Formats: sequence, C-alpha cells, structure tokens
Amino acid sequence: MRTTGTYEVRTVVGILLGRMARWATRLRGGGSAVPGRVLLAVAPRALERAVERMPLGVVFVSGSNGKSTTTNMLVAILRAHGVDVFSNPSGGNLPQGIASALLASMPLSGRLDEQIAVLEVDEAYGVNLAKVLRPSSVLLMNVQIDQLNRFFEPDRVVGMLATIASAADAHVVVNANDDNLVNVARALDGRSRVSYFGVEPALLSDSPNGLANAQVYSTRATGTMDAPAPVPHILVESLSGVDAVLAMPGGEVAVRLPARGLHYAVDVAGAAAMAERLLGDAFRPDLVASAMLTLETVYGRGEVLRYNGEDIEVIMMKNPPSLQLNLDYLAEAPEQLFVAVDEGTPDPSWMYDTDFSSIDHVDILSGTKAWQLATRFGYGEIAVGRVMPELRPALEAFLALPAPSRGTKTMIVNYEQMMLIRKLLGFLELEKAP
Repeated sequence: MRTTGTYEVRTVVGILLGRMARWATRLRGGGSAVPGRVLLAVAPRALERAVERMPLGVVFVSGSNGKSTTTNMLVAILRAHGVDVFSNPSGGNLPQGIASALLASMPLSGRLDEQIAVLEVDEAYGVNLAKVLRPSSVLLMNVQIDQLNRFFEPDRVVGMLATIASAADAHVVVNANDDNLVNVARALDGRSRVSYFGVEPALLSDSPNGLANAQVYSTRATGTMDAPAPVPHILVESLSGVDAVLAMPGGEVAVRLPARGLHYAVDVAGAAAMAERLLGDAFRPDLVASAMLTLETVYGRGEVLRYNGEDIEVIMMKNPPSLQLNLDYLAEAPEQLFVAVDEGTPDPSWMYDTDFSSIDHVDILSGTKAWQLATRFGYGEIAVGRVMPELRPALEAFLALPAPSRGTKTMIVNYEQMMLIRKLLGFLELEKAP
C-alpha cells in the first residue's frame, strides 16, 4: 500500500508540475516537449497509467510521412461517430510529446476518461512505447526515405514498424501500395486482424512520382512478394484538386482533403480504414465526409495562415518524398515564394534529386542552408530574388511584398523554420485541446 500511495502522490505532483511547465512554455510561445519531460521525470509510469482503463484501447499511427495528418483525420472521424477520443494533437510523437498532450485533460488520478487513445508515434520511439502502452490496433502509412542521419536506411524503419505492428492484438491496417508494409503485415503471427487501404492503380500510375515509397531492399520475407496482391477494403478511386472519392464498405463517398495531393487522399483512406475496423457495424461513410469538412489542418501540413489580411500557404518539407509530393500537386507555380531551410535538414544535397519543375522562381531564400539551396536552384535555372540567411528580416521582407495578383503567398520550409515562422507571426497555440 505504501508503494501504491507513493506512486499516486508522484502522479499528482507530476501532473501539477507538468501543468505549471505547460503554462510557462505557452507564455513563451513554444515547446510541446518540456511539460512532458517534467511529468515523466516525476512520474515515469504516467503514460502507462493514463491509458490502462480505456475501454476501446490504444491505436498507434506510424510511418515515415503523414502521421500527424492521418492521426488528426482518424480522431475527427471517430468523434463524428460520437466516440470520446484522446490524442496528441500537436504532433508531439515522442514520449515527452505524448506526455505533454496528456496534461491538457488528464485528471489528477492520472487516468484518462476518454474511450480510446489515438496516438501518433515516432517509428523508433514507437518500439518502446508499444511495450508501455500496449496498442490494441496499429495503422501504418508508409516507408519512405527519411532522416538518413538517424535511420541510415529504410530497412531499419521496416524492422521498427514490424515490431510496433506485432504488439497489436485487434487490428493492423496497412497501405496496400507499400510493398514493405505488405511484407510486414504478411509476417504477423495472426493475433490481429490485418486489412488494407490503397489507391486505384490507374490513379497511382498517373501520379508524377507515385507515392514515393521506398523499394524493398531487404532479402528477408521477399518470398511474400510472390503472394497475391492484397485487396484494399478502402480505395482512393479519384482525385481532383482537394476533392477525392473513396470506395468503401457501404458505397462511394466524396471527401474534401485538407490540402492538394494524392498523399492526402491516402491519409484519409488510412484513417477511414482504421475507423471502419474499430467501429464495425456502427461505421458510417457519410460521417467520414462530414468529418473532413470540419477538419482543422495540422500546423505546417498544407496550412493556410491569415496574417495582416493576407493568406499565406505553409508547405512543410520534412524529407525528399514529402517535398516532392507537395511540389507535384501545386496547382501552379506560386507567384510569390519563400523558401527557408536550416540545420534541421543536416544534408540538403538530396534536393539535387528533387524535381523542382513546378516552381519557376524563389523570391526570398532563408535559413542557414540558404546558400546551399541557392546553388541547387542555380543548377536548375530557377531564379532566386534575394538570399537572406537570417529568418526575421527575410520574413519581414517577404511579407512586405505587395499582395500577389493570383493565389496566396507561399512558403516551403522545413519543420524547424516552420515552427519559428509561426512564432514570429504570433501563432503560438500548438497544443490544441484534444
């Protein structure tokens, strides 16, 4: 009893101190991780305790790209069906980020009152989080070239996602167009029910660069490639701008995407596929459409900021696939374009393989990697107006440009620059109420 009592006291103290840290960091306009670090330092088992009594269990959403957007979509779809959901809405997918999200609504008992937790999890940290949080269901989006300084090669990510998927005992939902994930699903031991989502083959072949998924390099489980192709139970049938049509049990449904691109249509297909498995007979396709109409865009993922009477579209480039796919689906070359990349992209040389034909100029280039990008654009004969490595004056100069005659001001930035830009523009609220 003494041990239990001590632990409960530590939980209460951790929550109170974490909330104080959350209040302080929000005043400063940043940092979703610090409050979570405080909570976990005082109460190391806070994550496990928070979800241990949730009646519908825990869902993990993971993969190289699309985690934040897909998690946001899945939460919206479940809530449209009347399910009470906890999630980590700020995109904090490491343990401390999830712990920070808990502080917004967790009672002092340390146990969440919601029915289900839908959590975006980092591929690497998800391996240990799966041991702690024991997800009942796992949704895997893709394996793409990402953070080679951290992961080294896609095959390591495949192994991490396979470990995460093996923890599920209810549902594993994977992208049928990703051969690596199909292999992962086929190698599972049968404890969970496996299902798929995907894209109509003709639509996929018309995409300039497909879905940019990594090829299967590993020799392990390659024999499964001879098996029949998986049949998606939710399929992206058509796409026009931000409008897509999904085929799903119960018929076709038209959905409005948060931004342009086939990758966003795949995200909503994945979210709908997991929702359909979780809800069973209670699943309603029409509620997928209505949820997408009211969806708030995850910051930096096709987000449009309203500032001083002008709209600014923010396109975040996380890695080669995310940059390429966002470029592929630009409606037209932006009339005004700001590009900023810093040390958060350690080696931008991968951009020499990127097809930049959808842009014809850059007005202002900023960030510590600005001159490296200027060289790349020079080789591509893309005119650069000004190179201004320091962000604040560069941003001020871009905002001072007259309003474009068509479209919006457009920014293509990496994650770190996106966070700084939002802060400089006064958009400080990163942790929306879950």
